[in-house]
Amino acid sequence: MTRQTKTRTALDTLGDLYPFQSHWLDIGGVYMHYLDEGAGDPILMLHGNPTWSFYYRDLVIGLRDRYRVIVPDHVGCGMSDKPQSYPYTLSTHIKNLQCLIDHLGLDRVTLAVHDWGGAIGMGWAVRNLRKVERLIVFNTAAFLGGRMPMRIAICRLPLLGALLVRGLNGFARPATWLASTQHHRMAREVRRGYLLPYDSWSNRIAVHRFVQDIPSSPRVPSYYVVERLQLALAQLRDRPMIVFWGMRDFCFTPFFLDEWIRRFPQAEVHKFEDAGHYVVEDAHERILPALSKFLA
Repeated sequence: MTRQTKTRTALDTLGDLYPFQSHWLDIGGVYMHYLDEGAGDPILMLHGNPTWSFYYRDLVIGLRDRYRVIVPDHVGCGMSDKPQSYPYTLSTHIKNLQCLIDHLGLDRVTLAVHDWGGAIGMGWAVRNLRKVERLIVFNTAAFLGGRMPMRIAICRLPLLGALLVRGLNGFARPATWLASTQHHRMAREVRRGYLLPYDSWSNRIAVHRFVQDIPSSPRVPSYYVVERLQLALAQLRDRPMIVFWGMRDFCFTPFFLDEWIRRFPQAEVHKFEDAGHYVVEDAHERILPALSKFLA
């Protein structure tokens, strides 16, 4: 059975929740899956951990009649390949994103970022300033600082972390109720959609590697990448930016929102007091009108 057939078979189980056509990019023998919907000015949406392009499904549907919406699954995530011997680091994910953008010939990009998508997307953006048109920020960071929640720190412990994250699915599964405050939206089929790509020890490798790569100290490979990135962020200050923030996020707390505002004082900010880390899941119908106005 081909990669495309296997993927389509899996995605068909989601029905109308994920009504998109799949595309792949071969990056050195590893295939990255991505969505490429609609036509017009490009909007590039980057997910975090432990989500995938499924997270942005409502925004894709709401924007693809006017814009070209591209949503990749980072290698190891979603429907992308999940190699077991692979450098799952921030630098690698930025390079993979560069390969996708070059492959698609994207220019004047509106960049939307969430969670790890912030460091990955901004890491690309500061190296490609002339290609960046606008910025959309959802509960994320691209700078050092903040306190790591204990429930995430535990998942980084040697041996125990692998058992919890990869063996018991103790990161992706709890996120389906801890990261969203609108629990009525997390119906069984929606939870299954979030967890669909992460159904085994081997398929949860990137979920674990992302946790291990959180830049908490200089001992972590991503630390110096983010340290350089935060110094370069000021080069993007003249770009129009809109921020949508779930204020009940246990991970990306208001500390991170304040830091975005400090660095980008011109940004248009929308706070959702009743939304959590999965702010797009919790508030997409309130996000879309403001986002459409911003894009227009």
